[in-house]
Amino acid sequence: MFSIVIPLYNKAAYIEKAIQSVLAQTFQEFELIVIDDGSTDGGLEIVQQIKDSKIQLIQQKNQGVSTARNNAVKATKYDYVAFLDADDWWSPDFLEEMKSLITEFPEGSLYASSYFKVKNHKNRRAKIGVPANFERGYFDYCKAYITSAWMPVWTGAVILQKNIFNEMQGFKPQLKLGEDFDLWLRIALKYKVVLLNKPLAFYNQDVELQARAVGSLHNPQTHFLWNLEYLAEEENQNSDLKQLLDNLRVYSLFPYYLNEKYRKEAQSELAKIDWTKQSTSVKRKYELPVWYWKLNYQIRKSGLLCKNFLINLLKK
Repeated sequence: MFSIVIPLYNKAAYIEKAIQSVLAQTFQEFELIVIDDGSTDGGLEIVQQIKDSKIQLIQQKNQGVSTARNNAVKATKYDYVAFLDADDWWSPDFLEEMKSLITEFPEGSLYASSYFKVKNHKNRRAKIGVPANFERGYFDYCKAYITSAWMPVWTGAVILQKNIFNEMQGFKPQLKLGEDFDLWLRIALKYKVVLLNKPLAFYNQDVELQARAVGSLHNPQTHFLWNLEYLAEEENQNSDLKQLLDNLRVYSLFPYYLNEKYRKEAQSELAKIDWTKQSTSVKRKYELPVWYWKLNYQIRKSGLLCKNFLINLLKK
């Protein structure tokens, strides 16, 4: 029933756990496609050592995660596709629960479960913006995302119809950050989204920073916020979509605004915001001069260095 796609690029320390979490599913009607995107850290060899007839390994030169996922989907044989990154993992009943969700809500096109964020080896349940008594069913993606800053649909907890994925032409290859949000939003604006408010997947944030797409500045050409022109008309007509995009702008563009290299590009996107709907604290953040924030950063950085120095000194 399910085709599962794991893109692999230099995640040797994590890939086996991800694969084993799939193979350990209580529902076993699936195929697992691991697509190696030109790894150089030995992760490919780890996959090759795992012997299971459900695993299909594809290799390609490094082309980025969007192209890797798109190419893997082309090789799938089932009607429903799931995505799992190489450093994340599932609960054993993820597929079984999602199968029940699909059966119960057959008109859905995109299905998602809640999830845990894993930080410092601790599991923190995602605060998805739905009522506390919401258990499962169709929900409004934009309203949920506005209500909570947590992603209501996260890639590692998603299953969608392959024909919808193909209709949307998959992930946009030019995007390096937010390519998943871009696709889920395109689907949510056109089709029904179904949520199981039960955490069944684990979003690993203990990964080394250099191995994660977030945490660093991206060229605007590869950042989803600079590639939303196709939503301009709908954004003006859909107040919930407008609020969601504005919230993402004020949150994500701040480090670009502080960086001289990207400041003009950031200002062009910030000019699209309806500031009357933003909080006083958010507006104040952008009203303060750049030099203030740079000084603030240096002070905090110096304080952290002093703290670490004292801790190491006391250990000795």
